[in-house]
This record gives sequence, C-alpha cells and structure tokens, in this order.
Amino acid sequence: MSTSGPRWQRSRHDHGGANAFTSKSHLYQKALRRYAERSRVDQAAWLGREGPVRPIIQAFLLDAVDTQLARADHRGCLAVNAAVEVGSAEPDVASLARADFDDLVETLRALIERGQRDGDISRDRDALALARLTHAALAGIHVVGRITDDRRRLTDIVDALVESL
Repeated sequence: MSTSGPRWQRSRHDHGGANAFTSKSHLYQKALRRYAERSRVDQAAWLGREGPVRPIIQAFLLDAVDTQLARADHRGCLAVNAAVEVGSAEPDVASLARADFDDLVETLRALIERGQRDGDISRDRDALALARLTHAALAGIHVVGRITDDRRRLTDIVDALVESL
C-alpha cells in the first residue's frame, strides 16, 4: 500500500495527531455540556421539593451515594471526574466543570436560604458558604466512592454535613 498519494495525505491530516486530540477534546466538552444540562433539570426538581430543607439536602446527598455505589465501575460524577482528571490542563474543560459546579452551588444556596427563612437551617451562617460546603461533601462522596463499596463511609459524610447545617 502506498503512503504517497493524496488519499493518504488527506487521511493523515483528517484523522491524525492534533486533530484527533482536538476532536476527542471537543467530544468530551460536548458530553460535559449535555451532562450539565441534565444536571440542571435534576437540580430544578430538587429545588422544587416541598418541606423542610435539611431532609431534602440529605436525600439529595444519599441519592448521590446510591448512584455512586450502584455502578460496578464507580464512575461517579462526570464534572468531578473532569476536574480531578483533566484539571486545568484543558482550560475549556475546566471552565465547563467549574460552570457545572457553580450552577449546583447556586441551587444549594437557594435551598439553604429557603431553609434559613423557614427556620430549618441556622441564619447565623452564610448560605453561600454552606452551599459550597455541601458541594464539597458531594464531591468527596464521588471521589471516595470511586474506591470503596463501603456505604457507611459515604453516609457518614452525609450525616456529618446535614448535622452541620
């Protein structure tokens, strides 16, 4: 087979090296965007739940525990995985993960502010700081959950976080 004709050159340029990386990165970014869209729908559903906020946050975190442990591969959260595995090596991926995190923190903040208005959560603590703490607990559940099947280890995170609110 000859590697010297226009067909080989076109193939080499269309599918090789940097183009393959760019394409892979583009697909990863597209997957992160879809994941974020789905996450926003899920977040709206959690935000729309009626009743005391502490049990809502607890159920949200326990849902993450159940989801994490249900899969044999323990893949976890795509946005957390992007932040941990890709980090700042790909600024566009980092930006998408950060935006997903920010959206979730805003949802949690809205829930916590509602809980503060309703008296379910203490008003003496900043709602944004509590939302960020809750998000950090969620990220911890996803990271620790990648390497363990120990439900208690993960639910201890949930219990401690909810008690701290």
